[in-house]
Amino acid sequence: MANDLETLKRETLSALTAAHTQVEWDAVRVSTLGRSGKLTALLRQLGSFSPQERKERGQSLNRLRDELTALIEERGKEIEEEALQQRLQQERVDVTQPPTVPVQGKIHPISRTIEEITTIFSAMNFRVAEGPDVETQWHNFSALNTPAHHPARTEQDTFYLPPEAGKEEARVLRTQTSGVQIRTMLDDGAPVRIIAPGRTYRADHDATHSPMFHQCEGLVVEEGITLGHLKGCLIEFLRVFFNKPELPVRFRASYFPFTEPSMEIDIGWSKTSGEIGAGADWLEVLGAGMVHPRVLANCGLDPQRWQGFAFGMGVERLAMLKNGIPDLRSFYESDLRWLRHYGFSALSPATLTEGF
Repeated sequence: MANDLETLKRETLSALTAAHTQVEWDAVRVSTLGRSGKLTALLRQLGSFSPQERKERGQSLNRLRDELTALIEERGKEIEEEALQQRLQQERVDVTQPPTVPVQGKIHPISRTIEEITTIFSAMNFRVAEGPDVETQWHNFSALNTPAHHPARTEQDTFYLPPEAGKEEARVLRTQTSGVQIRTMLDDGAPVRIIAPGRTYRADHDATHSPMFHQCEGLVVEEGITLGHLKGCLIEFLRVFFNKPELPVRFRASYFPFTEPSMEIDIGWSKTSGEIGAGADWLEVLGAGMVHPRVLANCGLDPQRWQGFAFGMGVERLAMLKNGIPDLRSFYESDLRWLRHYGFSALSPATLTEGF
């Protein structure tokens, strides 16, 4: 009787060795241990034996079942590992080889818009200036004639950071790039003609506001600067940027603590269609004004000799208007589908010919 058990064991081992796929392995498992399997059939025959023989044969069958179960499970794991290694070998990619399919990247609309702004103002002899994202309150507020009680300095609008070692005043994540203007006047004196694009931070978040966004501010300080210079500079910029030679531009009186007089600049557009330069509606796009004499004095410049104008614009806002992007939050969602749609070719840099 032991011969049939040995035969079953040899047949099962031979079948497991020959099995190289999950399907073949499962067929061996079912034919051996399944409800109609060979071992199950032997267990059902125990009733035909005498009590003593039934006891001995039952013990042998149970040992054989445990042994075959362990062998089948072990072979199953080996087959899974072989399949995994085969799949890894088939899907192997040599990252040092050139791609077989051309991959085309896209320039983000924010980067493209900053590039366009820089190109236009560079033609007007502006240079790009930079400064730190973490500013002192003096550079970010006080030097710009912003009093301590001004709403912009409240914690609900501004991100404050612990003070530097040995200092009492808390630092801020800059709410505007105006600190770059202050640092430039302090370091270089006058004359000055700069733009300052960069990241800024405010405690605000919705479809048209983000806690981190980009601004581009400009500053001109020279002798004999007038409001006419400001208007001519910004009208020319807006018409070139939006590629609308006859773009209507309107200047409205406003208030900023660091300019006097201050103004908001609107462009003509259609509220119905959203088309820039069409319709009878107006849309605010940036703020500007003549540099306040107190700001010049704070930077060591004589207001009797030097005059200037400053302006500031939101980069995302200009990008949304020019490219028809409806939601500011989509700029930062890292959606490649969005970037493929709104992005720009890396081989197509911004040039003045686009505006002229």
